[in-house]
Amino acid sequence: MYHIIIRRLSTQQHHYKLVVIGAGCGGLACASKFAKKLSKNEIAIIDKNDTHIYQPGWTLAGAGLKTPDELEKSQSQCIPTNTTWIQSNASQIQPEKNLVELDDGKQITYDYLIVAAGIQTRYDKIKGAIDALDNDPKHVVSIYSRKYVRNVYNTLNNFRGGEAIFTFPGTPIKCPGAPQKIMYLAEDLFRRNNIRDKTTVIYNTALPVIFGVKKYAAALMEVVKARNIQLNTRLNLVEVRANSKEAIFENLDQPGTMKTFKYDLLHIGAPMAPYEFLAKSPLADANGFVDVVKETLQHKKFPNIFAIGDCTNLPTSKTAAAIAGSNSILVRNLINLMDGKSDSVPKYDGYTSCPLVTGFGKCILAEFDFNGQPLETLPIDQGKELRLSYILKKDVMPSMYWNMLIKGTWNGPGTLRKMFHLGMTK
Repeated sequence: MYHIIIRRLSTQQHHYKLVVIGAGCGGLACASKFAKKLSKNEIAIIDKNDTHIYQPGWTLAGAGLKTPDELEKSQSQCIPTNTTWIQSNASQIQPEKNLVELDDGKQITYDYLIVAAGIQTRYDKIKGAIDALDNDPKHVVSIYSRKYVRNVYNTLNNFRGGEAIFTFPGTPIKCPGAPQKIMYLAEDLFRRNNIRDKTTVIYNTALPVIFGVKKYAAALMEVVKARNIQLNTRLNLVEVRANSKEAIFENLDQPGTMKTFKYDLLHIGAPMAPYEFLAKSPLADANGFVDVVKETLQHKKFPNIFAIGDCTNLPTSKTAAAIAGSNSILVRNLINLMDGKSDSVPKYDGYTSCPLVTGFGKCILAEFDFNGQPLETLPIDQGKELRLSYILKKDVMPSMYWNMLIKGTWNGPGTLRKMFHLGMTK
């Protein structure tokens, strides 16, 4: 703990060469790289959280494949040692002054800024949702919260049949495959518990399709049909009536038109939104996300500011894999800027991945680019349900996250992809 005490005391210094807002996946991936380049006390990381969570594992926890506690570590174990951890939240950014104001009123100035603030869940955007989640956890659950994910497995495992509804919201969300992944795992669990014939499984999504990449959407439609799952598109959950066990959805193709579903089990895919301090800042686009050049992750207006991850308006899925595919590009661009160089840097192609777990022991490993084109790593057809993909998701990826990605040593599977594909052409 000695080095942590030193870092906290060093917050008497209010100016840093590099400030990173957020100690989640993106912030740590970038800060860890710079911690090896810059001098001690030149880097500050702003984040109030004591705990770092491997959020991609929440789907696994919901199915009983992991415990929530397995997915957590003390933030002090994750912060790079050669940095200053300012344990506070950012409340305002004034990019014209190179200044970040903290929630305690202190001001931090910087030469360069990386915004990696993530995105916030907004259950409050659904009338009655928080009340239902808090007071009726035997019927209403969600994997999208540290608090609520702890109820999910017991609720699914103790379910004894009826109408089981899973929802996808009408907002951008992190890990957009998760609402259907927990549905597939739940459906498999219902079979194992011999209640599938007593259960109607329904997926109500605000999107017009089950998945945005055609290849994987086609594969998922086969899964849905084979397992008798009811798919309803363009339905957005707007209200939960816990007393009558009714879920109210708006038909997005007919705004103002509502449809009511009775439920015995409801899993809520949480609506999400940018943090207000970002949405109200000069860094934001019209939707509140940090406005960056998608190939370089540099801000469009303020060249000494970069952003990564869920807080950005990058036109790709908000996943840890997207951070893995883009963090080294951001860092190399920022180092060039710091050093006054104009070296050519590979451009971010939008690579992201969504391991679509479709049951116990089965997974479709979706990987794709900005254009929704498959960008697969393995020399096999990843559009099929494979046990290998499941093992990668369940066992390999968590280890890579903790031991490589947030420590700044994992830059995505681009090198592996080139190696496999080169071998295939020889």
